[in-house]
Amino acid sequence: MSEHRLQLAVIIGSVRDGRFGPTVANWFVGEAKGRDDVQVDLVDLADVPIGLAAPTMSPPDHVLQALGGLTPRLDAADAFVVVTPEYNHSYPGALKNVIDWHNAQFHAKPVAFVSYGGVSGGLRAVEHLRLVFAELHAVTTRNTISFHGAWEQFDGNGRPKDPHGPATAAKNLLNQVTWWARALKDAKATMPYQA
Repeated sequence: MSEHRLQLAVIIGSVRDGRFGPTVANWFVGEAKGRDDVQVDLVDLADVPIGLAAPTMSPPDHVLQALGGLTPRLDAADAFVVVTPEYNHSYPGALKNVIDWHNAQFHAKPVAFVSYGGVSGGLRAVEHLRLVFAELHAVTTRNTISFHGAWEQFDGNGRPKDPHGPATAAKNLLNQVTWWARALKDAKATMPYQA
């Protein structure tokens, strides 16, 4: 089945010091790796040396060099899962820049969300991201995973203290995003997508 695996890019959207994103993303990647229909690529935006560059229509030259390793990974993905916190009722600026600088890489591909935060669990960030990805001709899945009070939801080993609910949510999300990935991939093989 390995030659038919979908390429799933899991993007850690926060680049701040002390961020909780890697804990959430690593848990999710562990859930996804239990499947035989996906190949996971964990994309940590903190490893892309773009800093918090001011948003522009096209990236500056030093950022273009930094994106040289990221762009092919996003291009190769059949589907995306964005792991995002909520900053000031929205999502991180570095994530927005990377999305804006990679328009075509998201065309006719599914995007799912794993969010985390305080009382809202990052859901307001997800609602904003749905609008952004619609503009990029991406398809967002209905199901999300949201960790409310995330810091209390995980143990010292980075695993959910109550694993059943999150594991079920991860399975449902992965079922949806892979269904859309196959449907869209098959459709594009039959007829090229017109953006």
